[in-house]
Amino acid sequence: MPRPTLPAGDLARTVVFAAFIAVLGLFPGLYVGGSGVPIVLQNAGPLLAGCVLGARLGTASVVLFLALTAIGLPLLSGGRGGIAPFIGPSGGFLIGWIPSALVVGLIVARLKRANLPVLLLAAAAGLVVDYVFGITYLGVYTGDLGAAAVQSLVFLPGDAAKVVAVALIGAVVHRALPGKLVGSASRSE
Repeated sequence: MPRPTLPAGDLARTVVFAAFIAVLGLFPGLYVGGSGVPIVLQNAGPLLAGCVLGARLGTASVVLFLALTAIGLPLLSGGRGGIAPFIGPSGGFLIGWIPSALVVGLIVARLKRANLPVLLLAAAAGLVVDYVFGITYLGVYTGDLGAAAVQSLVFLPGDAAKVVAVALIGAVVHRALPGKLVGSASRSE
């Protein structure tokens, strides 16, 4: 059987969103507390990718970004790259970006509405998924799941603001391109 190919437009959107996530890494991370996990703007990228591109392409853009990072490109906040960030304290949060984009895209596609409440719900759910992966990994890394959960509370205010920003940006993009994105009533995904 022939393998399905990715149309040129979908490939371009996937690559552009991977580049967008990389650009968000230009803003340096802020280390607070002793967890070794920085507060970054970059984790909004996978949420927005899922909101705009949907589950399949949004996830593909995150996988592409993480693969480029893993091979050594310094695309993470602070110019980090290679395998070290994946096996360090923030590794679970990075890996969590993949299912995060997937969940966001699935919610937007299934509810077939890309209005602000749906996008807020989807982005919040994606963030929760990222926290589940990140806190679990950090708990294993440090040997104390409770401490990892408490240390991660420092991220909540900023991440809540990112969820709102992602939903607002997603709503504007969906309004600007009606019927062309995931979650549009006239487009099925």
